[in-house]
Amino acid sequence: MAEIEKTALLDRHMKEVFDWSDSDVPVRDALWDYFMEKNGRDTMKTEADMLPFLKDTDDKIESFVNENLKK
Repeated sequence: MAEIEKTALLDRHMKEVFDWSDSDVPVRDALWDYFMEKNGRDTMKTEADMLPFLKDTDDKIESFVNENLKK
């Protein structure tokens, strides 16, 4: 069976995309965790905050992560 290569930025591990990260967490999960903390663990608000990332370009996502998740 052929192996499927994940290329979507949201599905790649943080450390694959960002040289400042050593996390094995997918970018999608890191964003989810960020918004959950920001929204007081409100799943509905977090879901609404995540929706635009499904349509955004990789550049926009990378910029947001660099500005908000980089420590």
